[in-house]
Amino acid sequence: MKAYRIVSDAGVPEAISRVDVEEPGELLPHEVRVEVHACSLNFRDLIVTRGGYPRNDTSPVVPLSDASGEVVEVGSAVRRWSEGDRVMPNFLAKHPAGGLTEAGARSSLGGGLEGVLAERIVASEEALVRVPAHLSHEQAATLPCAGVTAWNALTSAGLKPGDTVLLLGTGGVSVFGLQLAHAAGATTIVTSSSDEKLGLARGLGADHVINYGNTPDWHEEVLRITGGRGVDNVLEVGGAGTLERSLKSVRVGGTISLIGLLTNPDEQPSVLPALLNAQTIRGIYVGSVAQFEGLAQAVEANRIKPKIDRTFAFEEAVEAYSYFQQQKHVGKVVIRVR
Repeated sequence: MKAYRIVSDAGVPEAISRVDVEEPGELLPHEVRVEVHACSLNFRDLIVTRGGYPRNDTSPVVPLSDASGEVVEVGSAVRRWSEGDRVMPNFLAKHPAGGLTEAGARSSLGGGLEGVLAERIVASEEALVRVPAHLSHEQAATLPCAGVTAWNALTSAGLKPGDTVLLLGTGGVSVFGLQLAHAAGATTIVTSSSDEKLGLARGLGADHVINYGNTPDWHEEVLRITGGRGVDNVLEVGGAGTLERSLKSVRVGGTISLIGLLTNPDEQPSVLPALLNAQTIRGIYVGSVAQFEGLAQAVEANRIKPKIDRTFAFEEAVEAYSYFQQQKHVGKVVIRVR
């Protein structure tokens, strides 16, 4: 079958190669074979092309963690799934529920384990989640990493109506966070350096927007918007370069959901505000199958439709990587496999 592999640490596009790979043979009793219909990209996938990071540096490896597809064969002991079911694999293949374990953390698709940018994949029946009925495969393929990460960040912080949530940028996690927080009745604040992207965020439900290119001390604007109180939760995707301002944006007793590292990881921000204001900084590493099921239920109940920026054909996967690397997108970049 056809698949893509990351064959070096040369980065985009040199590291990515389309190859013929041997399809897994006879299924084990609890395994499921899935025909992949669509995949999507995350920032982490760019890092994998440059050699990866701890627990995500298997090489060579079939890339990408996010996919949606159709069950075409089930093992002899499978009871949860039948041929024709539409499913999505969890980002962490061995993280069914509860707290993250070392084994779970090492089971990331497309980094620690073989990923999903292939015509077919094989997964444990326990590592799959049903596609929300109203979503296409392209839309569903955006959920496993960015969607679950945003859901974990918001629900673990106890999101409730009336809360105020700060979203940094308009990438996949931030846009999902915006859509989920808006659906839950929270007030949302979105930052970006692009007025065009901020306009799109408004269309997705953002209550307040801040252009950090025009307002470099954007934490002061956050405090103005919240009447000096600060927000309840920040989905912090920037990392060290934005963490200090995020800490200044959060209320006493609030939460920083630490998700990404888009800025220089070697910067050393002061965490004194977290100490003085009893704030929680919580690392978010995607989530469990149980959390994914919770997200899927929320997406279906609220008829949330993921924001797709652009879709590429399977044969254009390298071009999809190159486009994604430019970071001009709002929402998700999708690869249609069939």
